[in-house]
Amino acid sequence: MLSNSPAPAPAQLAQTQTYGGATSNAKLLNPDISLIGDFIGTAGRNTISPSRSLELHESEVGMQAIIDPYARADAFISFGEEGVNVEEGYVTFTSLPAGLLLKVGKMRAEFGKVNTIHNHALPFIDRPLVTNNLVGGEDGIDDAGISLSRFLPAPKEWFLQGTAQVYRGDSSDVFAAHRRQDVSVVGHLRVYRDLGESTNLDLGASYARGHNGAGVGTTFDPANFLTNLYSADATIRWKPLRRAMYHSFLFRTELFWSARDQLSPLNTFQTQHAFGLYSDAEYRVNRRWTLGGRFDRSARAAVGSLTDTGFSSILTYWPSEFSQIRGQYRYGHLWDAPNDRFTNANEFLFQFLFVMGAHGAHPF
Repeated sequence: MLSNSPAPAPAQLAQTQTYGGATSNAKLLNPDISLIGDFIGTAGRNTISPSRSLELHESEVGMQAIIDPYARADAFISFGEEGVNVEEGYVTFTSLPAGLLLKVGKMRAEFGKVNTIHNHALPFIDRPLVTNNLVGGEDGIDDAGISLSRFLPAPKEWFLQGTAQVYRGDSSDVFAAHRRQDVSVVGHLRVYRDLGESTNLDLGASYARGHNGAGVGTTFDPANFLTNLYSADATIRWKPLRRAMYHSFLFRTELFWSARDQLSPLNTFQTQHAFGLYSDAEYRVNRRWTLGGRFDRSARAAVGSLTDTGFSSILTYWPSEFSQIRGQYRYGHLWDAPNDRFTNANEFLFQFLFVMGAHGAHPF
């Protein structure tokens, strides 16, 4: 039986199709937008670096898009209780000759592993002691600059990547540029290999050099005061393909060496040497729960004879891939400068993480 309703006019069909196409094109031109909330609470005793009892540590807005066939852009803006910060904002040129990959903008330096990872992607709530003592704390080496990387020839089944970076020279309290030519440089070499169907090995070596500003305001030439940083990292990951969401294991360790030019108590030029490391392990018990632990040991950049130590136990619950609930017990044996002695810190931290929107994966 035929319908009595009149057939749509061709003009109406064309208008509807054009409208739908315009909507689809507009969606393609919009970037992927995400929001990650990081809520942290702290209880216990820590007189050296006390934290707030409750805080929205940061809300990170991410915007990522393919600009054209030759480049993509990534921007991550962090909103915290202390203000707004462009954590990263850079463009990546992916179609350069000779297999080169070029990044331009503000970005986390390819120095070791933990320096490249955003807070919400860490397997623990805080950052290791060594990053606070030697590598600039939470922000780390994060600056405006240029990065050039390339895969290098390597033996069969090995992957070798080299990265060279030049930055303005201002990164937390690690580097400080007081002249235009006071740029900092970073070099990173990464080696990766699959050891089997479920296991892989990731090794890295890093170097960073920049001015530290220790000679500013003195009779010495500030250009002579440099900080040289060295790092070696190793990561082994076991993740069976058929049961990856139920069981996995990751072990990572990083070693850091710092050589910092500064003035001695006698107002003479000296180079202070410091060493630090951390090791962490994480085991996924089942689909929802992971257990972890971390060991910390680090000297102070300005006083290499003072060494802080600590350890953490971590328990994480995953309601889904878009949220995490994490608890962490943290012990520290830390130097108390005002009282000229070491003191103990015992704290319990808890964290609620949530993700909205399409947030791209961070590098492994």
